[in-house]
Amino acid sequence: MKKIFTLLFLQLFALATYSQQFQLKGKVISNGKPVQFATVAIPALHTGAVTDATGMYTFAVKPGDYVLNISMVGYQTKTLKYTVKAGVHTMPDISLEEDPSKLNEVVVTGVSKSTIARKNPVPIAILGKKEMNQQVNGNLIDAIVKGVPGISAVTTGPNISKPFIRGLGYNRVLTLYDGLRQEGQQWGDEHGIEIDQYGVSRAEVVKGPASLTYGSDALAGVINIIPDIPNSPEGKLSGNFTTEYQTNNGMIGNSLGLSYRHNDWKFALRGSLRTAHNYKNSVDGYVYGTAFREYNLSALAHADKKWGYTHWGVTLYDNMQEIPDGSRDSLTRKFTRQVAEGDEDDIRSRPIVPDDQLHTYRLNPLHQHIQHYRVFNRSMFHLGKGELSTTLGLQQSIRREYNHPVYPSQAGLYVVLNTLNYDVRYNMPTIAGFETSVGINGMYQTNRSKAATDFPIPDYELFDIGGFFFARRSVGKIDISGGLRYDHRNIHWSDFYVDTDKSTGFDFHTKDTVGATLQFPSFRHTYTGISGSLGLTWNISQRVLVKGNIARGYRAPNITEIGSNGLDPGAHIVYLGNRSFKPEFSLQEDLGFLAYLPDADISVELFNNNIQNYIYQARLYDANGEPVVIVPGNVTYSYQQSKARLYGAELAVNLHPRRWSWFSWNNSIAYTEGLNQNQALRDKYGNSAKYLPFIPPMHIRSDVKLTAAKPWGIISGAYVRAGVDIFGAQSKFYGVDDTETYTPGYTLVNMGIGASILNKQKKAVAEVFVQAENLFDVAYQANMNRLKYFEYYSHSPNGRYGIYNMGRNVSMKVIVPF
Repeated sequence: MKKIFTLLFLQLFALATYSQQFQLKGKVISNGKPVQFATVAIPALHTGAVTDATGMYTFAVKPGDYVLNISMVGYQTKTLKYTVKAGVHTMPDISLEEDPSKLNEVVVTGVSKSTIARKNPVPIAILGKKEMNQQVNGNLIDAIVKGVPGISAVTTGPNISKPFIRGLGYNRVLTLYDGLRQEGQQWGDEHGIEIDQYGVSRAEVVKGPASLTYGSDALAGVINIIPDIPNSPEGKLSGNFTTEYQTNNGMIGNSLGLSYRHNDWKFALRGSLRTAHNYKNSVDGYVYGTAFREYNLSALAHADKKWGYTHWGVTLYDNMQEIPDGSRDSLTRKFTRQVAEGDEDDIRSRPIVPDDQLHTYRLNPLHQHIQHYRVFNRSMFHLGKGELSTTLGLQQSIRREYNHPVYPSQAGLYVVLNTLNYDVRYNMPTIAGFETSVGINGMYQTNRSKAATDFPIPDYELFDIGGFFFARRSVGKIDISGGLRYDHRNIHWSDFYVDTDKSTGFDFHTKDTVGATLQFPSFRHTYTGISGSLGLTWNISQRVLVKGNIARGYRAPNITEIGSNGLDPGAHIVYLGNRSFKPEFSLQEDLGFLAYLPDADISVELFNNNIQNYIYQARLYDANGEPVVIVPGNVTYSYQQSKARLYGAELAVNLHPRRWSWFSWNNSIAYTEGLNQNQALRDKYGNSAKYLPFIPPMHIRSDVKLTAAKPWGIISGAYVRAGVDIFGAQSKFYGVDDTETYTPGYTLVNMGIGASILNKQKKAVAEVFVQAENLFDVAYQANMNRLKYFEYYSHSPNGRYGIYNMGRNVSMKVIVPF
């Protein structure tokens, strides 16, 4: 696969064709003064430039009639129509009005084509690269959680986060990379999203069912990660270098991005490396088994033509991540490590991990190795007054978990997932005010187990196809949009036999049925679903609006929920699926109020979500009420279905007084409650079964930022910020079989400073960020931290159970453009 992707990318450069282009230049000002770092773009061509310290911009474009979008944080976005003629063409000065609101932000996610976010009745949040850089982030999802109210994550250490939207996660949240759905083992707890966080320009988050556009797995919403394609002058190589260090786990990150423009073509190449030793906190010290080493390589090529555009992408992701199990010495609470196999492994006799192995960058033998390769193409063709868009992508996800200390080179889990994604949609010409889109999309997927000893899921094949119709229209001050979709998914597998190697005692997959165990009997099933949405936005004024939307979401059961029957060694859980499961269907109502005022942004979002056939995990017990133990040292879970209800709200008040342009104060609060409506279970277990698992507690975030109004010598855009994250106690949890336990509330204090460094020509030569998270080194456990439940003993000498989250962490980051 690596060789194929490399050859494909080399061919992209050979495809570049020559055509005459001309220079468009001009100046962006506000109150007569130049505006630096403003973006001047032609969205239809995916091209543009960023203004320098004098407010000037220059980029190449063919002659023609275009719509220009000029944007800058702290100013109201402006849209202009302009005719570009031959030669070097200088536009009149563009004057921006100061306005920190996000009145005209354009999004590309969850709708048929690009649209202004405020006109979409579905709640959509946007997080830019600038906001991400001004936070301490362990991983990409961590950055999104901090920037978007209502988003949370299940974590397993600092580099593993699974996104949740309003209490729903795993296969209910669809992650996209540049519009292509991300396909790895989303059902697993113990690895994160396979995307380079240094190569991201922005993230768009749809909060609510997006099945209409994307089909299954978008029941809770969508997170679209949009890669960074730096603008470069014609015929010149440019780019940036990022280096970062975090003090808690010694995380070292380096990333080099290059870009080049030639006529119609733009090219971007990025390589990144992140490595860290174990993290620490004041209770556990260094947490053994949380070190990682991650490599990323991405290449993008984009061409704008008269007939439309074509966009190619290739990514390679490689992550080696240690596997924590939380075993301790019963007296000292120091971490111990596994050195024996099976029955010979006595948890009470494991040796204590030496200090020099707790903070080394050398990974221990028990680790997982995740590789993800992707190549894709997105193209758009002008067909009369309509547009035909196509997406085609190939992905391969390889996951290996090495969990045998005596045989460290033998993988316990080794699965290879191959996926072909396709999407074809046509945006029709506007007829009688209606903007209409139709399309089909889906995927073909195969999963194969290789030379492993544990087989939690079968080898399967999946084919998915869905067709949709979407329309929107503006009537006076009302924007109305909605549509319908039908999905068809077929999944099947053949008999899967497992035998035991008498020389090692390990299981292995075999096609010889003599003496073997049939672990996965053959299975074939088709899942279908109808989804849709209808919503409207009432523009009371340009700055004040009300939104309402009702949507039916659909999700087919994933492979573990219907087919699992074995140990997932990284999770230390034996999963048992249920073949009789039905698809999940949700009916969600959203109501929102938004006010983009000159001195403040106010948003209130309310939601109510009723789910049929909600699937969740529960401990398995025998007829005597004793926990079933299939693999010693590992718990056994089976999947169940019931009705469920989730409801809650997000409120944000962001103050940015025009008189105090140097001052901003952002505040948000998010609350979600999830109710398990399995009445038989509630009758049996009472309040322990009242709530759903993995529901985040109330989260209040407040952040004050002071920004210098003028440059100080070589320093520009200097800022200082301070903020708090307040997490309420979570007393509404799924407590059956102690699946979850009460989590106390806690408060984290964060601070940061940053600035751009200028040269003599007033051009930025570096951006510097110094930031501290959990400044007072609070010892806490997040209720969605899986490590909280990694405990072997019922009694602890210090009264602390499980593993705690990361302590104080200071990040130092420098970005150097060139």
